[in-house]
Amino acid sequence: MIEHAPLDGEILGPEEARAAEDRVRRKFWPTLRKALRQVPFTHDLVAAYYCAIDPDVPLRVRATLLGALAYFVAPIDAIPDLLLGIGFTDDATILLGAISMVAAHITDRHRALAKKALTD
Repeated sequence: MIEHAPLDGEILGPEEARAAEDRVRRKFWPTLRKALRQVPFTHDLVAAYYCAIDPDVPLRVRATLLGALAYFVAPIDAIPDLLLGIGFTDDATILLGAISMVAAHITDRHRALAKKALTD
């Protein structure tokens, strides 16, 4: 993987992005299982996960998605996930914003991997 220096305005540099990726890889699937009933855009969310861990995707895009996914898997956030019906609304808002920002980088391959993962 080619290392890139953080650009002006980037939140995560390469080391922070790796740490966020590790956290997301560990916690994404368990958190998704808990939220599945409440997340209407699950397919897009899983495709974004595969985009975020794809080393061929630009670091800036991966960092954007990893930041949003890290918030999704974080046990503490603005609205506790345990609140039925509204617990994942803050997560959904952040995820939808991030996915919208980088949608051009979420490829058919990422979507195919998401479809496979959701049918397994």
